[in-house]
Amino acid sequence: MEKKHVIKSVNKGSIADSLGIMPGDIVIRIDDTEIEDIFDYQFMTLTDYLVLTVLRGDEEWEYEIEKGENEDIGLVFENGLMDNYRRCSNNCIFCFIDQMPPGMRDTLYFKDDDSRLSFLQGNYITLTNLSEKDLSRIVRYNLSPVNVSIHTMNPELRCKMLGNRFAGSSLKKIDVLAEAGIEMNGQIVLCKGINDGKELEFTITELMKYIPSFRSLSVVPVGLSKYREGLFHLEPFEKDDCAEVIDIIEKYQDQCMEKHGIHFVHASDEFYLTAGREMPEAERYDGYLQLDNGVGMIRSFIDERNEQIEKRTSDGSMDEDHGGKHFSLITGMLAYPIIRESAEMINERAKGLKIDVIPIRNDFFGERITVSGLLTGQDIIAQLKGKDFGSEIHLPESVVRAGTDVFLDDITVSQVSDALQVRVVTIKSNGYDFVDSCLGIS
Repeated sequence: MEKKHVIKSVNKGSIADSLGIMPGDIVIRIDDTEIEDIFDYQFMTLTDYLVLTVLRGDEEWEYEIEKGENEDIGLVFENGLMDNYRRCSNNCIFCFIDQMPPGMRDTLYFKDDDSRLSFLQGNYITLTNLSEKDLSRIVRYNLSPVNVSIHTMNPELRCKMLGNRFAGSSLKKIDVLAEAGIEMNGQIVLCKGINDGKELEFTITELMKYIPSFRSLSVVPVGLSKYREGLFHLEPFEKDDCAEVIDIIEKYQDQCMEKHGIHFVHASDEFYLTAGREMPEAERYDGYLQLDNGVGMIRSFIDERNEQIEKRTSDGSMDEDHGGKHFSLITGMLAYPIIRESAEMINERAKGLKIDVIPIRNDFFGERITVSGLLTGQDIIAQLKGKDFGSEIHLPESVVRAGTDVFLDDITVSQVSDALQVRVVTIKSNGYDFVDSCLGIS
């Protein structure tokens, strides 16, 4: 059965636009070959000549296309992957989706483990769902980098942690990818008493053998919500536990730097914040390869903040009279000390400006969830009511779904604004935009 690759839109002025290809048309074949997904489409359209067959109503149309190599045709599809998303076949002891409360939108309960999303969106895959065909396509199309959820290099322990009897043997696929020159990044979700300590050291040393194909390895603490009834018992990492993890990681960073010229393995910001340790210098993050995984975000933010404060001090923006403006910054408990420090720095320099910082406790998922990205609209409303937060509140854009104004609990930014009778602004999470937003600079 042919897959229906429906065209959502055609880029204006593109090759497809000039040929009269229209939204609603269905791409069937390229050069008599059926397209499986977006990678087939992209690979087959790299050439300077191709024949594109589309279905319009009940009629097939063929278009002969001559173009420059790598030139985009200009089609956007209704399904960006051009295929169904692959569901995870594991039963991980640390899975956060299993810790979701009932009644949320369906998409939040979907567990993906799709190698194509690793390349397209940076998602992490366990390799257990990766067939030999998938593996060969990654190699054929040179899909780098591939992000891999490792957790442990101990095959027996990996089977236990992932709840999948094939989880240990699937680690052999790393060898295939490395031999083909496919770059990889790894992730370890660290569970106290399970894959930490000596097991963590074993995993790091095993993965060091794959440098430089393996470019980076992040270590993040397991997230524990209050919805864990009937799930595998896991303990949270306390201050001393986090310090021990950091010590292990920094020991191997020094070894990797000496031997390979990179630090390779990185602890997430949460370990440093919980341990009360100073954030590593920027150079230790090797170019922030794991930034979206919560590794180096604080250091990057601090450096950008400092640079922008100096810039705005030099150009006179700090000296402009802000007319006694008073507003509040909203953040999660984890980042509160950093955001408070940042607000105080601006308060000291900016004329006629008062910024308060209000940390929001995560009652929705439980107090052990402290990151800003998992805050909900209902918690923000409940904890801000009755407080003096000034003329507006600023929220990090990570609290809403990308491209929308919707929180995890389906409350919108507009509803928060209406409930609190205040203007609500979402701001980017980098230090540059943070400073400019505080100063009212677009």
